[in-house]
Amino acid sequence: MKSQDLMAASGPGIDAFSYHFYGARAVRCSFRGTEKQTTAAQALSENWLSRTDEAEAYYRKIRDQYEPGKPMWLTETGGASCGGNPWNAAFLDTFRYLINSGRLAKQGVQVVAHNTLAASDYALIDQETLAPRPNYWGAVLWRKLMDATVLEAGSRVPTVCICMRTASAASVVESRYWRSTRTPERPHELTIPLQAERYTLTAKDLMDNRVDMNGNELKLTPGGDVPALAGMPSPSGAQALPPASISFFSVRRANNAACRSPGNAIKPRAE
Repeated sequence: MKSQDLMAASGPGIDAFSYHFYGARAVRCSFRGTEKQTTAAQALSENWLSRTDEAEAYYRKIRDQYEPGKPMWLTETGGASCGGNPWNAAFLDTFRYLINSGRLAKQGVQVVAHNTLAASDYALIDQETLAPRPNYWGAVLWRKLMDATVLEAGSRVPTVCICMRTASAASVVESRYWRSTRTPERPHELTIPLQAERYTLTAKDLMDNRVDMNGNELKLTPGGDVPALAGMPSPSGAQALPPASISFFSVRRANNAACRSPGNAIKPRAE
């Protein structure tokens, strides 16, 4: 049944508009055809990263037709349907994971539910060893540093700026990637006007299922707990962003008026 038919049949009065999205079908389901598949070589392309925008716009149009103004919830998503692709367990997929989270936050999507926690290739945790994968650590940092109020941010690289859970403070997440992993580039620079705490994610190889934060490998404590994640103090001014990296900057002295009064936040897309 088409989404429009479901909405027409349900009638008015829903609490939220929920949709599912996968940008591709996993290679394990190639028997269903290859036209909806993707490859690791496309994982950092704008064509791949923007597919979540296309899906959100499609479903937003349906929401506006039947239940205008109701919250948008993405209640199932992952690297690929049918269990995910092998590289969804690697740092390569963390760019999609966090860039898509940022784009959806900018568009006002209130809930993003990742599939799954601990099953198959797209899981946040390895189902055999229970070791956290790179996307898990990306999720932990997002939860630690990001609240719900989105601010405007301008940059030549993928950027999202969101109020922190501490009043008046703000966090910025920048993703820096190159098209070919064999051709190094000079680091891009981001200017931070105030002192910040920096959390930069990198990996020795984009296909690695381990990730470093500020040069140290992220892993559970001997007791199986998530360690305390302390940012690296960074003075105001230009911050070098190495290629193939993701950086969070928490600016605790931002004193942003929108963060003090969430109702005054700048919303790129008004309801």
